[in-house]
Amino acid sequence: MIKKATIFDIKRFAVHDGDGIRTTIFFKGCPLRCVWCHNPEGLTQKTDICFFEHKCILCGECARVCEKSAHKLQTNIHIFDKNACVLCASCEEACPNDSIKIYGKEVTVDELLPILLEDKDFFESSGGGVTLSGGECLVQADFCRELLSELKKNGISTAVDTSGFVSREKLNAVMPFTDIFLYDLKAYSEDVHIKCTGQSNKIILENLKYIDATGKPTEIRIPYVPEYNDGEIEALAEFISSLKHVTRVKILPYHNYASGKYAALGIENTLPCRLPTDEEIRAAEDIMLSHGIKVYER
Repeated sequence: MIKKATIFDIKRFAVHDGDGIRTTIFFKGCPLRCVWCHNPEGLTQKTDICFFEHKCILCGECARVCEKSAHKLQTNIHIFDKNACVLCASCEEACPNDSIKIYGKEVTVDELLPILLEDKDFFESSGGGVTLSGGECLVQADFCRELLSELKKNGISTAVDTSGFVSREKLNAVMPFTDIFLYDLKAYSEDVHIKCTGQSNKIILENLKYIDATGKPTEIRIPYVPEYNDGEIEALAEFISSLKHVTRVKILPYHNYASGKYAALGIENTLPCRLPTDEEIRAAEDIMLSHGIKVYER
């Protein structure tokens, strides 16, 4: 049987998902529920439709093509009945202003590979490659293994961006074909991690130690979210300093750019209000440096 995966985006010429110029594939489905999630369209594996009301120009094209009457215009108001939508994508295709977006497309390795190989020259000249991200890409680990294997056969450098909240079996599935892991750490304290993500971090910390013991290079990413995990930096630094194969740490300042996606998806917006200051980010980076940890230079 041909393996398929559900993805929600392919980003070419990415420069923040590993070294060099990269193409990043975003897989749908995530076992965590981070309060600051900036990709809410990737939380579930099911296909989602977003209606960005602020982009709508009330042209009526979506209502004209929708056979289920999910879109209606009444007195210059666009009414979208998500329950009536069957995700046929006719409205997305008809919309002239990108106010309707469907997230979730089934793909095979044979469909993805030619797209990824288009930029092989850029990967080679920049030291880049392909990154699998999400959501949590390892929710669909069997597909990831097959795709990564084909990429390696074609001489492409590979990175797996993961929360680490996966089984050891799934890590082992992709390990032989992964050049570097981009590993998210949200908190060291289990209580704080549960508050921030809804899940314990025990398996995450154990999996990171396991990856490190194999000698596989790992870049640690720490989202810095005031009033949530800002008190965790010292403990995280102590933990990271005990590892032997961490290439560097990135402190990622929390941002709320995704707020429009929550409204468009029709789900609760959990994004925190306060953004970090530059001084807070520098202080967090200084803590890492004080423990002898290399920090990504912004």
